Parts: sequence; C-alpha cells; structure tokens
Amino acid sequence: MSITLQKILFVTDFSEPARYAQQHAIQLAERFGAALHVLHAVSDDVFVPAPDLAEQWLHAEMERARKQLSADLGTVKAVVEVRQGNAVQEILKYADEQQIDLIVIGTHGRTGLSRLLLGSVAEKVVRLARCPVMTIHPANHQFVMDQRSAP
Repeated sequence: MSITLQKILFVTDFSEPARYAQQHAIQLAERFGAALHVLHAVSDDVFVPAPDLAEQWLHAEMERARKQLSADLGTVKAVVEVRQGNAVQEILKYADEQQIDLIVIGTHGRTGLSRLLLGSVAEKVVRLARCPVMTIHPANHQFVMDQRSAP
C-alpha cells in the first residue's frame, strides 16, 4: 500500500499549537510534493453594537489574518484562504470543495471544564471530516521522517 497526498490543508487560529502544526504541514507537503492549503476562519458571531462597525471590524480582521498568514509562511508557496464563519463548518466545506487529502490541525489538549466550555474545533473536525485528519499537540514530541525512504 502506498500513501499519496496531493493536497494538504493546514488550519490555523494563530495559536502556539497551530504554529507547531504548521511545521508538520509544511514538512509533509514538501515530502509528498503536495500542494499546501492554509485556512483561517474569522468568526462572524462577535457582538458589535453598530452593524456598520461590525462590518468594518470583520473586514479588518480578515485582512489582518491574510497578512499574518503570508508573514508566517515566508517563502513557502501555499494557497491561503481566510473565510468568515464557524471554524468547523468552514474547514469541512473548504476540505470538500478543494478535495483535500489530509487536514493538519493543532490541538490545545484541553480537558475537563475548559474543553466543555470552549469546545474543540479539532475534535469536531476529526469526527466530521471526510478525509484523514492529523492532530498535532505541542507536547515535547518531535515527528521525524526517515530520509532513506521516499514516498
């Protein structure tokens, strides 16, 4: 059995776990010669008293996210997408639209009450995605690929 990856989706919320997962996504894309897609979803459920201010805030936040993604990726060539809406829904929709082979997402590893209150985007994506999902937790483990065996 041979695994081929043509399209890898890296999902980010700009957190520390996401930055750690980004390194894995880039390495996998390079190793498999896959196209790297990067997605950030800007939540549109933030309460702002005036509708025109909400629209301005949302536009500014999406532009800030685009700039941050470009800076974070440096010279890595990637398809960068910033979408508005629920993160889980936007991740799943994008993965289906682009026929993604693998989703790479960081996880905070929350447990107990904080997980119950904040939910887990990664957990929901794992349960609902139609493609494999690799979750990365920055807990002192280094993923090392054997340089001798090329895909």
